Amino acid sequence: MNQGKLVFSQLMAFLPLSTFRRCVAKHRGDHKVQDFTCMDQFLTMAFAQLTYRESLRDIEVNLRAQAKRLYHMGLRCKTVSSNTLSNATTPHPIKPPGRSPATPNPPLRHQADSRAPTLSRAP
Repeated sequence: MNQGKLVFSQLMAFLPLSTFRRCVAKHRGDHKVQDFTCMDQFLTMAFAQLTYRESLRDIEVNLRAQAKRLYHMGLRCKTVSSNTLSNATTPHPIKPPGRSPATPNPPLRHQADSRAPTLSRAP
């Protein structure tokens, strides 16, 4: 019977998770997330990379086979489905700080009074 930590957990112990959590908090990565957090996604993708998984279905099958060990691997979710992985890995719109998405950049215009055409922002 195994008395120690899983090899995956031992590898993840070397990572600076406090820095990861600080970045998630800074960029509000877990905002409105109920079950599958950024940490769960990171650990899932690290597991997939270390075990040479090639597709979402392959990741799902391997993690479902390890369902009793997910907590010991560091994952807080009970199961991982391919739909959840797909939704978590899709890019989300990023709102730049200090500017709302409704205000676009001002259009560029050419300056006619100089010899070389240069671009400047419209007032």
